Amino acid sequence: MGGAVSAGQDNDELIDNLKEAQYIRTEAVERAFRAIDRSEYYLEEFKQNAYRDLAWKHGNIHLSAPCIYSEVMEALDLQPGLSFLNLGSGTGYLSTMAGLILGPFGTNHGVEIHTDVIEYAKEKLDLFVRTSDSFDRFDFCEPSFVAGNCLDIALDATYDRVYCGAGVQKEHKEYMKNLIKVGGILVLPLEEKLTKITRTGPSSWETKKILAVSFAPLIQPETADASKAKNLRLPLPNIRSLQDLARITIRGHIKRLISQVPSSRGEGVLRNPPRYKRKRLRRRPLQTVVYLEEGGFACRIQNSFDDNNNCEDGEEDAAEKGEQGVSETKPEPPVNFLREKILCLPLPVPLKYYLLYYREK
Repeated sequence: MGGAVSAGQDNDELIDNLKEAQYIRTEAVERAFRAIDRSEYYLEEFKQNAYRDLAWKHGNIHLSAPCIYSEVMEALDLQPGLSFLNLGSGTGYLSTMAGLILGPFGTNHGVEIHTDVIEYAKEKLDLFVRTSDSFDRFDFCEPSFVAGNCLDIALDATYDRVYCGAGVQKEHKEYMKNLIKVGGILVLPLEEKLTKITRTGPSSWETKKILAVSFAPLIQPETADASKAKNLRLPLPNIRSLQDLARITIRGHIKRLISQVPSSRGEGVLRNPPRYKRKRLRRRPLQTVVYLEEGGFACRIQNSFDDNNNCEDGEEDAAEKGEQGVSETKPEPPVNFLREKILCLPLPVPLKYYLLYYREK
């Protein structure tokens, strides 16, 4: 499923295409998509396909097409502090993006039936927390992943937002609807349509069809006995320790100070340099003449191309050289001002690294 937008050369170009096609419509969703490079969730040998608007599956590992994730994120209308449940959380890509919006006081749970995929998701989450500059740009709600069948969840807790990443059979529709609180939103594939269900009251819902989709169906529990009690328990809401609350508060205060003080190197917690503009590759036809000595026969070939970066004429070359603000070399990495400020604080080194979440960079 996918192919609704053109492929990108990198993550930013893919997001540009999704915006242009109106799959991404809000700033919060755009920032989350740009903050996490989709290719990081691919196996190394398949990364060349990461920026295509196509689903990807390898064994039990699966990623939906970018246009689907865009519609899901927009439909969920995530807000800071809400609780989110991702059924079929897979690689953790969507859950991690959601965590950037939910913030430190939200709840972010995922249920995945394949234990090997949960291990893969935890590895990707650990890599993001340790190495991604986006971790310092946002206040993050770290997802928790639970192994089990999402149809076995004990219905003793409800969520503000729920997404199911597998086709839901009609007989499980009511079960899914009861996972959300009053005022909550459920997004799921139902009868070949991506569907948004909003709970308007204790026993009332509003339903909206978003777009046609094709998802693999939910895997049924091992027992089909409907009378059997649901026994999959999800984590309790995260209760922050006083020490953790202090860390969140200190980091937030430093971020606000940085955003208020202009710097000669730019503004903000993490300043991104201008996007690198690739020089366009122009091809021009070449005419090759092949001579045979004996008969004096000449063959003219017109299908070869000049693959260098030369322009077809001097005017085009001059115009490109005259473009303002375009760098022919890749820019320097962004400056992480939050990290710099914390490392300069008059504090013991272990406390500094606690404030940095012991991140590598």
